[in-house]
Amino acid sequence: MEKSLLDQHEAFHKRKLAVPVIEKRKPKTEAGSQPPTKKKRPIPDFRNDRHNKNRGAISGHGGFNYKMFQGTSKNKFKILANIINFMRDRFKRGCNYSLTVDEILDETNMLDVSTANKAWLTNDALPNNPKITVEDGGYKYKPKFSIRGKKELLRLLDNHDQHGKGGILLDEVIDSLPHAEKKIEDLGDQVIIVTRPLDKKKVLFYNDKDCQLEIDEEFKKLWRSIAVDSIDENKIDEYLKKQGITSMQDSGVKKFTPVQKRRKGGKKRKIKQLLNEHVADQLKDYTEDNNGQ
Repeated sequence: MEKSLLDQHEAFHKRKLAVPVIEKRKPKTEAGSQPPTKKKRPIPDFRNDRHNKNRGAISGHGGFNYKMFQGTSKNKFKILANIINFMRDRFKRGCNYSLTVDEILDETNMLDVSTANKAWLTNDALPNNPKITVEDGGYKYKPKFSIRGKKELLRLLDNHDQHGKGGILLDEVIDSLPHAEKKIEDLGDQVIIVTRPLDKKKVLFYNDKDCQLEIDEEFKKLWRSIAVDSIDENKIDEYLKKQGITSMQDSGVKKFTPVQKRRKGGKKRKIKQLLNEHVADQLKDYTEDNNGQ
């Protein structure tokens, strides 16, 4: 290695050793004593804070304050959904006497519901729910149809059929009549169950036997032998008119688009004749001079 490089290397080490180093000394402790420990910061208890805030939501002066309530709405409506399902299942079993909020929570094993949620259920959620009715200071399930037996169910289906309302969803009948499956089975061929192709829901219809007609098998064969799939509807309509048969027209409700009225134009601003009044003193009349010329 060259001498100049060695000299630079030694000079660098001398400068490095010349830099002062500050050493952090540990505090001296007496013999047998423990070194001082760092104080831990207290961890805030958010549960107590939230409990205090929720407790402030219910006051004797202002009643129940929804703005101060810190509970999540998701939890509240989950409690309400469990109560509605319990009341409906209880109605299906034939039990529909009224229960208080505490009795409902006891039956559903939801004993940890807060006081604020109880107040919400009592004052708002249950009284205003369309599937719950208030009776004798308690709450009970409110079915869509008021039917208590298979005779009333048959009368309801007949009424729907006579007024052109069609059938009733099987789920609505089950939710409105205790032990509905057994009673529908007892009705036999007096009712018809049809499955809707779109949503696969079952619909219950009244089977009006007075409308049943016996059709000859030869007529059925002739009817089914005529294929009209490849024929246009307009051609079918023309053919029926030539045979003197009037086809059924579409009697659906037609939507009429309202005629938009033209807005009346605004009042035209009057055009005023501009005069040079501001330079009237500077103008000169030359009519006399022109006449003289």
